[in-house]
Amino acid sequence: MFKYLIHISLIIVLSFGSETNKEKIVTTDSGLQYVEIVEGKGDFPNKGDFCSVHYTGTLEDGTKFDSSHDRGEPIEFPVGMGRVIKGWDEGIMTMKTGGKRKLIIPPNLGYGDRGTGNIPPNSILHFDVELVNVKKQFKDTDFELPGQEIVKDSGLRMIEHVKGNDVKPEKGQTVIVHYTGMLDSGVKFDSSHDRNKPFEFQLGMGRVIKGWDEGIADMTIGSKRTFIIPAELGYGSRGAGGVIPPNSLLIFEVELIGIK
Repeated sequence: MFKYLIHISLIIVLSFGSETNKEKIVTTDSGLQYVEIVEGKGDFPNKGDFCSVHYTGTLEDGTKFDSSHDRGEPIEFPVGMGRVIKGWDEGIMTMKTGGKRKLIIPPNLGYGDRGTGNIPPNSILHFDVELVNVKKQFKDTDFELPGQEIVKDSGLRMIEHVKGNDVKPEKGQTVIVHYTGMLDSGVKFDSSHDRNKPFEFQLGMGRVIKGWDEGIADMTIGSKRTFIIPAELGYGSRGAGGVIPPNSLLIFEVELIGIK
């Protein structure tokens, strides 16, 4: 009788534990699942905010395929911008700083039927993730100021929000610029501000897209302009980097900081 009671007690405990684990698993409309380990504090990151994340990724059988801990530093990326797999973008955007989760990512939100590296096609991926830090997206409100519109014969359009001094760069000189690049949908694809470092290049030497060479040659030091660059002055029918589709109209917020 005593052994029988112990057996019944174990069944009750195991059943209760199983149900508790089920309640901890959250399934979103997309099919992403996650288990909240630590909630974290503060606000959720916004689209474009730079997130610093520590993680370990495993296959369903427990095989580890990648870990930031092995490299000794977290990964950083702008969340919600397609720089990581869809399951990560969705999962991280609903976390708070200091939060820890287990993400269970179906193939359609991971690497799909193509797989990658040590990840076979159609793999369900498990990630233990920790949101270490969030850096808010840089916003320069000067670009919200009304400005003078400048239209070039090439089709390049510019709006000058802040006028600079009288010094223009010359062909062959190295220019120093800060910029944010967006598609005409408003989706950001690149920014020097996210790297906390301005971009330098030789003007008029074909080191950048045609719209940049032409537009920056017309600026003065301290000037801030919005460039509206048609596809033929940008990346044309080929697009670029998997983030700029073919035949894209590009928008850049550009500040000419200096000339060397």
